Amino acid sequence: MVEIIAIVDIGTYSTRLLIAGIHKKDSLEERLKSIDEIFSVGRITALGRNLKKNGYLEREAIEETLAVLKEYVAIAKEYKAKKIIGFATEACRVATNGRDFLEKVKNLGIEVNLIDGNREAYLSFLATAYSLDINGKLTVVDQGGGSTEFAYGYKDGNKVELIKSISLPFGIVNLTEEFLKNDPPLEKEIENLRNYLRKEIGKVLDYMKDTDYIVGLGGTITTLVALEKDIYPYNSKKVHGQILTKEVINKWLKKLISIPTVKRQAYPQIEDRRAKVLPAGILIFDTTLEQFGKDSLIVSDRGLRYGALIDYILNSQ
Repeated sequence: MVEIIAIVDIGTYSTRLLIAGIHKKDSLEERLKSIDEIFSVGRITALGRNLKKNGYLEREAIEETLAVLKEYVAIAKEYKAKKIIGFATEACRVATNGRDFLEKVKNLGIEVNLIDGNREAYLSFLATAYSLDINGKLTVVDQGGGSTEFAYGYKDGNKVELIKSISLPFGIVNLTEEFLKNDPPLEKEIENLRNYLRKEIGKVLDYMKDTDYIVGLGGTITTLVALEKDIYPYNSKKVHGQILTKEVINKWLKKLISIPTVKRQAYPQIEDRRAKVLPAGILIFDTTLEQFGKDSLIVSDRGLRYGALIDYILNSQ
């Protein structure tokens, strides 16, 4: 017997769908191992565009995101999903019309949950810890469009525990809008952004500085793997679990901040709408490694959607 579940991640920058099958098994371990990924897709919808400036979700952004969600619901129904569970994050948390938008999402047939930063961090930590073949203390850096979650915990075989999570109020959208106003960005703008990130990331160090591994999560860091390894079209199996050194991350940062958005778009691995915000995202990871004193990170392609699926299994025993 297989239960089909659809998970939708409604982020500040991207909207993603995962449809998976869960097999009826006697033990939790067997159920987790039996997960079949049936369908996965993501679209850049930029729901949180200009949110910091305006304080609300723009009508065009709402309409574009709802159109994608309507398509996702149709796909989920085609695969006969038992449930369509949605998770809304930073943009919907802070926008004055966030709740109104979520009502429209519910009307599409999605069981949508507005989650806080700690919950978001927990789900991303679950996905990463269960999917990577590592043991020890790890800090998962989930870089989003409007917030970045740092989740610290440990893994010992099948035992996974989140110890501390902190949600910081920056992501690739609001950082780009606030700091990187020129295209390509000025050296002073990069310096100002890096100094801001050092200050913000410094807030998590006391809780997480003895971590063994830094794990990077989000479209920025997976794009970097695709660039470095010349992966095109995108293949999550070739990306997940890869290691990027600080030297490689810094190499791509220097290369991409020296050219305008239109030239970044010439790389087939870089989505057109990601090209503008990519420098801010790379700076988040580069500064994180600097602050933690690490020379590399592990890249995860398993984020909130996968964590939500694992959490669903853990709570349906």
